[in-house]
Amino acid sequence: MRRWLILVLRVLLAAVFLYAAYSKLRQSWLLFAMAIDAYGLLPQWAVMTLARVLPWCELVLGILLLTGFWLRQAAIAASALLVVFFAVMLRSYAKGLQINCACFGLGEAISLKTLVRDGALLLSSVALTALAFRRAPLPAKPT
Repeated sequence: MRRWLILVLRVLLAAVFLYAAYSKLRQSWLLFAMAIDAYGLLPQWAVMTLARVLPWCELVLGILLLTGFWLRQAAIAASALLVVFFAVMLRSYAKGLQINCACFGLGEAISLKTLVRDGALLLSSVALTALAFRRAPLPAKPT
């Protein structure tokens, strides 16, 4: 049962990260930079760097989750990234900012729906991380 749950969570999160990377890489990185800048949290140089690097990181993370290579490290990275994304979105929602979440490219404003979706993804990622570090039970000894 544990293996199946890990597989389902890996594939789900991999699909999300791969789609997020695809949606950002198929448009100009400058559009993504504008969406990041709308949050008002980073200096210009960091916005530009993040806009260029983050989609590639999401792509690599999606591939690692899909293949299961370095699962523990990939699960930790996914959880850390989703914690940051969720915190930034929650802050922006609480401040009443009417901006794009930029989760999957442009065109989706931060709303209660996006917070619930990203919160569920975060919980899934934390669950995957916990399962990845949990040792499988030893088989019962024959008597």
